Amino acid sequence: MNSTTTTSLAMRSLGQTGMTISRVGFGAWAIGGPDWAVGWGKQDDSASIRAIRHAVERGINWIDTAAIYGLGHSEEVVARALAEMPSHERPYVFTKCGQVWDPDDRNSKNRVGRADSIRREVEDSLRRLRVDVIDLYQMHWPAEDGSPLEEYWSALLRLKAEGKVRAIGLSNHDVAQLAAAEVLGHVDTLQPPLSALRRSAISAELPWCDAHGTGVIVYSPMQSGLLSGGFSAERAANLAQDDWRSRHPDFTGDALRRNLIVADAFRAIATRRGVTPATIAIAWVLAMPGVTGAIVGARDPAQVDGWLAGAMITLDDNELAEVASVIHSSGAGEGPIPFGT
Repeated sequence: MNSTTTTSLAMRSLGQTGMTISRVGFGAWAIGGPDWAVGWGKQDDSASIRAIRHAVERGINWIDTAAIYGLGHSEEVVARALAEMPSHERPYVFTKCGQVWDPDDRNSKNRVGRADSIRREVEDSLRRLRVDVIDLYQMHWPAEDGSPLEEYWSALLRLKAEGKVRAIGLSNHDVAQLAAAEVLGHVDTLQPPLSALRRSAISAELPWCDAHGTGVIVYSPMQSGLLSGGFSAERAANLAQDDWRSRHPDFTGDALRRNLIVADAFRAIATRRGVTPATIAIAWVLAMPGVTGAIVGARDPAQVDGWLAGAMITLDDNELAEVASVIHSSGAGEGPIPFGT
């Protein structure tokens, strides 16, 4: 039945897929572990498993992972977390294809769209996840191996017709690419980045999805921890070398200073509300028209509890205007500034 016994979280229909999902889902990027191109440093698999199970117990009914996360390891951890759950309590499992690696080079990450590759990838993900059907299968990024969108989208449509996957979507694709795919067959979902610091999807992709009945699950609503309330310039300077954020411009120099100004605005609203800044960051994303749900990562149960309320509160007009004003004055991030004057 793919639902949980807890029903306190707000729910939304995921486009035309027939799935109803909680407004936040468990993001499994970080739990992939270290020693790959975009790892988050060393992780404790047992803590990751507890975090997933705790999230499901609290009412989250979907998990988003990808084959590339930890080079298959994230999918394996998800499978271990769900192994002993009764079928009626199991969450939906969403994963992604189109990024493959060289087994002899853990830092390799190649964006491939060939139909034969996608066929191999889905079989590998089914095996790692220990499922017969993947609930949502998404092309992670546009291919860079010369494969046209028509090839990989047609491959996904065939997998759906065969019943290997229940729904299909695109991640990190723009409006032109969405429109090209839609000609071949309906785009069930889009997964774009969206946060108060990365706002580009608001102007184009969200309206397109709303007009075409495409569900939207956004990622990085806390901008990889920057808006969590627990980040600082000192912490950024001390990130481990095997944490990809240590090499990203959002986490250094003037960009970091501007980003932390927005984080401070979320902290002020959180203090007045009696919640965490992470909660406010997520509630801000969920206030955007057209967003079905937000993917939020956690590496232990306490982190889940720290942001879960983001799915249950609504920011008022004054709070949204307050955030807009701070984004404008700080110059942080990129994209349109919603709810501003």
